[in-house]
Amino acid sequence: MNKSELIANLASLSGVTQADAGRVLEAFITTVGDRLKAGDNVALVGFGTFQVNKKPARTGRNPSTGKEIQIAAKNAPVFKAGKTLKDKVN
Repeated sequence: MNKSELIANLASLSGVTQADAGRVLEAFITTVGDRLKAGDNVALVGFGTFQVNKKPARTGRNPSTGKEIQIAAKNAPVFKAGKTLKDKVN
């Protein structure tokens, strides 16, 4: 399912227009991104938790030359599925 299919499905299930569903989805994505950037977790009980994993700086190796390189620290967003979502999938 891609984004436009998700918007169409949300619109039909909730009885709103696709434009409204699209705006709500964009607001959700923006809100989650902003909260993660601020260092917060976003927990939706039963669905799951969005959080940030902090990856420290490290030394890597260029596979073509074998030379050591520094890999910068970064933050990686992750999603951990909740029990209700896991049960629904299985």
